Amino acid sequence: MKIAKTIDEIRMIVTEATMFDKKVGFVPTMGALHAGHISLIKKAKQQCEFVVVSIFVNPTQFGPTEDLNKYPKPFDADIAICKSNGADAVFAPSAEEMYPERNLTWVNVEKLSEPLCGKSRPTHFRGVATVCAKLFNIVQPDIAFFGQKDAQQVIIIKRMVADLNMPMRIAVCPIVREPDGLAMSSRNKYLNAAERKDAPLLYASLQEAQLLINGGECKSAFITEQMKKILNISKLAEIDYISIVNADTLEEIEEIKGKVLIALAVKMPSARLIDNIMLDVE
Repeated sequence: MKIAKTIDEIRMIVTEATMFDKKVGFVPTMGALHAGHISLIKKAKQQCEFVVVSIFVNPTQFGPTEDLNKYPKPFDADIAICKSNGADAVFAPSAEEMYPERNLTWVNVEKLSEPLCGKSRPTHFRGVATVCAKLFNIVQPDIAFFGQKDAQQVIIIKRMVADLNMPMRIAVCPIVREPDGLAMSSRNKYLNAAERKDAPLLYASLQEAQLLINGGECKSAFITEQMKKILNISKLAEIDYISIVNADTLEEIEEIKGKVLIALAVKMPSARLIDNIMLDVE
């Protein structure tokens, strides 16, 4: 496995692979790799002959009061995970390599960036879309692999790729969960024992929503209220949002029908957690 720290290095490595007609899979990450990331690497290995993993904590997607400086960076452990799971190359640039000057060019996917997490993190998805556009331009993959946990991010990136005619495909892989249902996240490491005990309530509330819908309930307001009751069991959790939206447009819906995304964000004292489920309702 090769490790590249510069744009020129990773471009040369990928060019060598494509000379042998190898399909390039790409897994963009911010490091602190866990079982969810491993599932993406393995899926990429199944579909592509050459797999690149990026490890880059992107400063432009963090707000001024967010956790950029304390975001976990276990680089040696991440490299070992990439190597043991079959990655062919790791691209691990510095912030100076990715942003050598003050950035003046931004990718902003309108409308899709505004609801859900965009309400409390107004500059977040501009940073995400911009760094993904840069990474896609640098690595030039055939397929990029993302996890469904970051549902809004995935929808935004898919739209960016379509709108900008990028010659690649976005593959969306299922959420990987802890045995108690908590969605895998690098930020789970922040949780103390009491917060970790309450964290599975996010998935429990989503399961309740699915049960209600399967039982014939179609009113979003009622479902949202039942989800709140479950989340409010925790004295530590502060609900940021619970939204039931059209899975393509992210517009809120009053009645459950068609392709639906049920998404929520909860602030614990130590970390902000997100989760979601996607349903296709007749």
